[in-house]
Formats: sequence, structure tokens, C-alpha cells
Amino acid sequence: MKIMTPEVDDFFVYSCSSEDQWGYEQFIPEHILAYQVSGETHIFHQQGTFVLKKNQLLLAHRNQFAKSLKMPASDNEYKAVSVILKSEDLKKFAAVNNIICDKPYSGKYNLVLKPDPYLKSYFQSLIPYLEQPDGSSKKMVFSKVTEAIELLLHIHPELQNFLFDFNEPHKINLKEFMLKNFQYNAPIENFAKLTGRSLAGFKRDFSKSFQVPPAKWLKEKRLEEAYYLIHQKNKKPSDIYLDLGFENLPHFYTSFKQKYGVTPTESLTINK
Repeated sequence: MKIMTPEVDDFFVYSCSSEDQWGYEQFIPEHILAYQVSGETHIFHQQGTFVLKKNQLLLAHRNQFAKSLKMPASDNEYKAVSVILKSEDLKKFAAVNNIICDKPYSGKYNLVLKPDPYLKSYFQSLIPYLEQPDGSSKKMVFSKVTEAIELLLHIHPELQNFLFDFNEPHKINLKEFMLKNFQYNAPIENFAKLTGRSLAGFKRDFSKSFQVPPAKWLKEKRLEEAYYLIHQKNKKPSDIYLDLGFENLPHFYTSFKQKYGVTPTESLTINK
């Protein structure tokens, strides 16, 4: 995969690939506006799954777990361009334009927007910034981010609360959240944030709920789920290790053998 970003704090991301590839980031800290140029992006998130197709736009909410599978088109080309809408820049925009979020956002965290001539033209205008990142100043880049916000509000005024709700995640049921989201490969700090806790508070509450440290529980839970999928659902190890948060197949095999004494393949032979 080829990724190009300007040197001014990664406001834009250009992704290009010729083979199926998983996205590396599984935690989204800031809002993202993405345009699918070619191919498809299969997105697996906390509220479900969907496919972003050619010429579609995605507005993804900050503070969520999500996995993305990048799939090239029939001509073996995958291209997508993303704009990072950082909270600090949205706060500046809100202050200048006297925008006040009157209530917390409670809608969907991933919105597929209909193709729009203004937004499509906007993404085409980003090409110089992507191809010549050294030639753009921070002021120029910020003006393009501001333009994206202006266009979104002009075309979709109902997105105001989506964009300008700066509240952090509130405290939720930790055990319920972890059982639903253990498969995401993210630092413990991200799990803490999404459950509305400090890192220290998260570790304390986690130990009360599960009687083991978070990292150990996550590894054990993923391996138990792997064993179940392999033996009860006839899944291949190569098809599930990424879904369960393991970084690569050798890491998965090593961890599996440490827990069960045999590799996933060997365990199938033993249990026949």
C-alpha cells in the first residue's frame, strides 16, 4: 500500500493499493471525511458493517473502533482520499462562525453520503497537496480543511451536531463493552477512553470485573474465540487471525501454541 501525506500534521491521507489489504489503524481519534476514488473499502465497526463503493463519501465519527479492508477494482487499483477533521480545527471553525452544539450527537457514527458535485470537485482539488506535500503551507492546508467543513454544512446542515459535539465518551458498562469489542487491535488507552475512564480507572474497574489485567484477558479471550471458530465453525486460521486482533499469522500461531500446547493446525488433528 502506498500512503502519501503532506508534512503539515497529516491533514490529508492518500491510499493506493493493488491487492487486498487490511487497514492498520483500528481506533479513529478524529472525524474523517473520505472519498472512494476506485475499488471498495469494507468497513467493520462497532455498530455493524458496510461497503464504501466508488464515488461514495464516508463521514466517520471520532472515538470509535473500526477495521477496514481495502479491495482493488477489477483493474487492480484501489484509491481513496481522506481529510482528517481534527477537533482543534473544528473548535476554531465553531468559534469564528458562532456555532454552538445544542445537544450531544446520538446518531450513527458512520455516514455514507450521496455523491455531490461540490464535494467531488473538492477532493479533486486536493491532488496538488497530495502529490506535492512539500509545496503547501500550514495556512493553505488549513484553508482546505475549512473548505471541507463549509461544504459539509452547506450540503448537509443536519450534520452540525455530528461535527461540533466535543463531549468525550461517558462512563459505560465496562464488561459489556469489552465482550463486544475485544477483537479490535488497539492500545489499552483506547479501550479506556471509549468506556469513559482514565487509564488508571479502567485498569482498576477491569480487574474488579475480570480478575485479571486487561492485556492478559484480551489475549486469552481472542485465543478462546479462535479455538471456538476453528473447531466449531470450521474456520481456517488464516481467515480469522486478523479479525481477532492478531498482527500476523506467525504471531497467532505462537500465541495459540503457548496457550494450548499445539498449533491451530495440530489441534485439529488431535481432536479428530
